[in-house]
Amino acid sequence: MPQIIETIDVDVPVTTAYNQWTQFESFPEFLEEVVSIRQIDDTHLHWKVNIGGAEREFDAEVTEQHPDERVAWRSIGGETAHAGVVTFHKLDEDSTRVTVQIDWEPSGFLEHVGALVGAGQHAVKKDLENFKEFIESRRAATGAWRGDVPR
Repeated sequence: MPQIIETIDVDVPVTTAYNQWTQFESFPEFLEEVVSIRQIDDTHLHWKVNIGGAEREFDAEVTEQHPDERVAWRSIGGETAHAGVVTFHKLDEDSTRVTVQIDWEPSGFLEHVGALVGAGQHAVKKDLENFKEFIESRRAATGAWRGDVPR
């Protein structure tokens, strides 16, 4: 099972970075392959993505969430099984390290080839760069959900 780990430092406080990340429906503004996300309830999401011209849909469940620390999830159904965690580390009062770890199981020929050449790693790195630009340009989150979801 391929694993992707990427990290970026953003010049906003940890609470701002975390609060923005909890606004799942805003992901299409900085995650290039995400078409839309609909939040069903506090822990369930419906995703539409476009990967290499192929549109896919799946549901995801937030499996753990702790304010200013982490958000973990796993896919439910869909063609590609995946799970991951985003962690937030306070570097100082005005900067945060965001780390994304994704474990996924490629399905089909193109995903297997993509995994071999690191396409997923490149996409996650680019998405984190987009997140950095998005949150630093605003200096404030578009909303927040501060609830706790125990593991």
